[in-house]
Amino acid sequence: MRPPHPTLTPQELAIMKVVWDLETATVRDVFAAIRKTRQIAYTTVMTMMKVLEEKGYLLKDRAERAYIYRPARPRQQVVGAMVRDFVDRVFDGAAATLMLQLASDRELSRDERTKIRRILEEMDE
Repeated sequence: MRPPHPTLTPQELAIMKVVWDLETATVRDVFAAIRKTRQIAYTTVMTMMKVLEEKGYLLKDRAERAYIYRPARPRQQVVGAMVRDFVDRVFDGAAATLMLQLASDRELSRDERTKIRRILEEMDE
């Protein structure tokens, strides 16, 4: 088994979001959820879920005639690793530069600014 890479492809991330939301899912469950927003082949979903299992993101159990998949790692852990990887690659590890970029590229709502201030204050304590 190859070690998991923190950055998922867009298709892999879409599948993981469905599995995280459902907590356990068959290929058919994931296929149906993704088909609500875009066209995708059942076999593509099946192949991608096998890849995610090989990468260590999904665990699989046999139930009657189908496999039931569940996340191997929590959403927050995977997304956190993806964000850290992005900050390392794009901003040379400088998270402050990312925050400044986000703040300057779009107007933050009052609620978003309040949440950011609260998080920063909690980090200082």
